[in-house]
Amino acid sequence: MKPFLSNIKLHSIVIFAVSFLLYANTLGHEYTQDDAIVIYDNMYTQQGLQGIPGLLTKDTFFGFFKKEGKAKLVSGGRYRPLTPVMFAVEWQLFGKKPWVGHLLNVLFFGLLCMMIYSLNHALFKPILNDKTAVFSLVAALLFAAHPIHTEVVANIKGRDEIMSMIGAVGAFIFVLKYIDKVKMSSLLIAFVLFFLGLMSKENTITYLAVIGLGVWMFRTKNRGKLLMPMMALLGATAVFLLIRTSVLGFDFGATSTELMNNPYLKWNGNKYIPFSGAEKMATIAFTLGIYLKLLVLPHPLIHDYYPRHIDIMSFGDLGVILSILANVVLLVIAIYYFKKKRLISYSIFYYFFCLSIVSNIVFPIGTNMSERFLFMPSLGFCWIIAWLFIQFSPKKQAIVSAILGFFLGFYSFKTVVRNFDWKNDYTLFTTDVKKTTRSAKLLNAAGGALSTEASKMDKGAKRTKMLKEAIEHLTKATEIHPTYKNAFLLRANSQYWLGNYPEAALDYEKALQIDPGYQAAMDNLPLALRDAGRHFGEVEKDYQKALNYLKQAITLNPEDAETNRLLGISYGLRQDHSNAIKYFKKVVDLDPKIAQSYVNVGIAYRNAGDNATSDEWFAKATAIDPNALKQFSQ
Repeated sequence: MKPFLSNIKLHSIVIFAVSFLLYANTLGHEYTQDDAIVIYDNMYTQQGLQGIPGLLTKDTFFGFFKKEGKAKLVSGGRYRPLTPVMFAVEWQLFGKKPWVGHLLNVLFFGLLCMMIYSLNHALFKPILNDKTAVFSLVAALLFAAHPIHTEVVANIKGRDEIMSMIGAVGAFIFVLKYIDKVKMSSLLIAFVLFFLGLMSKENTITYLAVIGLGVWMFRTKNRGKLLMPMMALLGATAVFLLIRTSVLGFDFGATSTELMNNPYLKWNGNKYIPFSGAEKMATIAFTLGIYLKLLVLPHPLIHDYYPRHIDIMSFGDLGVILSILANVVLLVIAIYYFKKKRLISYSIFYYFFCLSIVSNIVFPIGTNMSERFLFMPSLGFCWIIAWLFIQFSPKKQAIVSAILGFFLGFYSFKTVVRNFDWKNDYTLFTTDVKKTTRSAKLLNAAGGALSTEASKMDKGAKRTKMLKEAIEHLTKATEIHPTYKNAFLLRANSQYWLGNYPEAALDYEKALQIDPGYQAAMDNLPLALRDAGRHFGEVEKDYQKALNYLKQAITLNPEDAETNRLLGISYGLRQDHSNAIKYFKKVVDLDPKIAQSYVNVGIAYRNAGDNATSDEWFAKATAIDPNALKQFSQ
C-alpha cells in the first residue's frame, strides 16, 4: 500500500475516476428543476452564440421571465453569466441535448475534485509532512462521494456552483504558488480564475477570507508578502462588482411579500406580515443545525426546503437550542485551537466563511436553506474527517480504515441512489413529496407534475388516481400558503381534467382574486365555465344551470365559437329563437368555412317558423358540403 499512498499522480486519476463513476448514472437524465430558467426556457440561451450579449447584459433570470422587474422577485438580483454563456454555446453546438450538459457537469466535478486534492497538498504540506498525500486523498474522496452534492452535479443548472468553486480553489492554488515562488504569472492566473468564479456565482467572494486566513495560518504572516495576492483578488472582485452594478444597478429591489421568495413571512389570517426579529433569527439558527446534521448524516435528501418545511421557530424550541450550542461549540473549538491545531481551526472557519453568504444572515436568499448551499462549505467537514483519520497510530489504522471505508461506501451508495431521483421533474417532485408534506412549493410542484402527466393519458382508473393525488397535494399547498396563485391554477387544471368543471372554475376565480392579471387563469376560466355549461346541459339536463354557466363564459370570451354554439342550443331548447339565431350566426362569423354552423342557423330559423330564410342558410351549407343536410334530413 505504501507506493500507492504516496503516488500523487495515481491519486489524481483515482479521484477523477471515482467522481465520474459516482455520477455516471446521470448522463441519460433529462432537464429538471431550474434548468428551465437558464437553459431550455431562456430566450438568450436558446439563441446560442447570438444570445451571449443578452446573457452578459441582463439579470440571469431575465431571459426566462422576459419582462423587466420580474428578475428581482428575490431581492438583490442575480448576475451569474458564466454558466448561462456555457449553456448557450452548448445549445449552439448540440441543440436541446441534456446529456451534453450532464456529461460536462460530471467532467467539471471530477476536475474540481482533482483541484481540491492539489489544494490540500499545497496548503497543508507544511504541517502534515509525510501524511499529506493520505490526508489529501481521503479529503478529496470524501468530497467526491458526499451525497449532499447530488443537487449540484445531477442538476445541470448546478454547474454555477461547480464553476464558482473551480474558480475559487484554482485562485487559491495559484496564490500559494505565488507565495512559494513569487511568480507574477501565478498572480495573474489567480486574478482570472477568481474573476471567472465570481462571474459564475457570487459565493466565490467568501474565498477572500478563506485565502487570506489560509495564507496567514499556513504560509506567512508577512503582511507585505500577503498584500499582493489579496490586492489581485480584491481587484478581480472590484471588476466583477463594477460589471454587476452596471448591469443590475444599485437597486436591489424591495423585500418580497411573496412567501415563495421570502420565507420569513407569516399569515395573520388576512395577509402576510414579517417574522418578528426573534422568530427570524431562531429560524435561521435552526437551519444552521440542519446543515450540520446533513454533513454528518445526509438523509433524507430533499431538493426543496421552502416554507413551511422549516417552520416558524422560537428560541425556546429544542432544535434551535441544540443548533446554537453545536455552532457555538464549533466556534469555540476554532478559536481555542487557532494556534494549537491549526488545520482543525481553519476547517471550521472555512465552513463558516463559505456558509455565511447563503445563511440569510448577511442578506436574504429567497429560501430557508438548500443542499446546494453546502457544496462549497462541505470541504471544511471533509478536511476535519481526513485529519481525524491520520491521527491514529499504524496499529489502529486497519480498524480506522475499515470505518472510513464504510462511510465512503455509504456516501457513495447514497449518492448513486439519489442521482436516480434527479432523472426528470416528475421523478424528482413525486419522490421528494413523500419525504415532506410541509413545503408549499414542493407540494405545488408534485401536484403540477402529476396533473400534467395525467392529462396526457387516456381516461381510466390510473389517470383518475393521479389527478386526485395532485388535488390532494395542491390543497395542502394552499393551506400552507393561502395566496399561492399557482397552486390554485394547477388544482383548477386537475379538477378540469377530472371533469369537475364548477370546482375548476372556482379555483380559477380564486387565482384571479389573488392576481387579477394572471393570464393563465384568465385564459382557462371561460373554458371551465363553458364545459360546466355543457355538462349540466348534456348530462345533468339542468338547462337553467347550464345557461348560467354559459352566460358567464361568453362574458369572459365572446369570441369562443363553441360557447356561442352551446348558447345557441341552450336558447333553442328554451324556444328563445331570436337568441338561438344570434349565437349560431356568431359561430358562422367566427369561422365561415364550417358547413354545420350554417345548418344550425337554418334549423333555428326553421324552428322560428321562417322556412324561407331557413332554406337560404341550408343552401349556404350545401355549397360548402353537399352532404351537410344529410343528417338533418334523416
